[in-house]
Amino acid sequence: MANSVTQEYMQIPAVTRAYTTACVLTTAAVQLELITPFQLYFNPDLILKKYQIWRLITNFLFFGPLGFSFLFNMIFLYRYCRMLEEGSFRGRTADFVYMFLFGGVLMTLFGLFANLFFLGQAFTIMLVYIWSRRNPYIRMNFFGLLNFQAPFLPWVLMGFSLLLGNSIVIDLLGIGVGHIYYFLEDVFPNQPGGRKLLTTPGIFRVLFDMPQEDPNYAPLPEDQSGISQNGQGEEDDGQGQNDEN
Repeated sequence: MANSVTQEYMQIPAVTRAYTTACVLTTAAVQLELITPFQLYFNPDLILKKYQIWRLITNFLFFGPLGFSFLFNMIFLYRYCRMLEEGSFRGRTADFVYMFLFGGVLMTLFGLFANLFFLGQAFTIMLVYIWSRRNPYIRMNFFGLLNFQAPFLPWVLMGFSLLLGNSIVIDLLGIGVGHIYYFLEDVFPNQPGGRKLLTTPGIFRVLFDMPQEDPNYAPLPEDQSGISQNGQGEEDDGQGQNDEN
């Protein structure tokens, strides 16, 4: 049983596994009172004046106390993060991490002016938005009540958040940042006179992408001769054995 759970866990794509695990562990640490949300929230003054740099990351990891809202966010985060990583970003881990960085930086800049403390939900909406725009023809069903095309999903989630009495500023931020990434990555490069503006740094490819074999690779002549000599030697040995018999 334990081996099967571990095996299933390790089959989750690396970035999705790392991010969702960090979110769950952060929430568990708060529930166990090892840390408090006051040590995690986004506070520019503490970041700049007290050098509490970790707040740039931890504000994306806390989704509130255990409850319906936390489970709801975790399900959507895991589902759409994994589908992106296994879908349009399959074999492009560096590009996926760069998208994380781009979205996180942009949200942090907006957070400076919107007085937002935790940006994890906005990040989830961003992932949902990008996936929905790249899969426009998929039919969705929301709790058996609504049927719609995938691009409407972020807006349905925003409406659901509004019904629960939550502020929709976070959802709008996620949709806005997701649209900026989608436009720069998928739309603008395909326009007349457009070009690709988001280029993944080479260091990201070195760190996160597996090296690919060159299809045009050919062994050096000495390697080929070595192979042929080894093959000839084996044939000679075989012939010698046959002669002895």
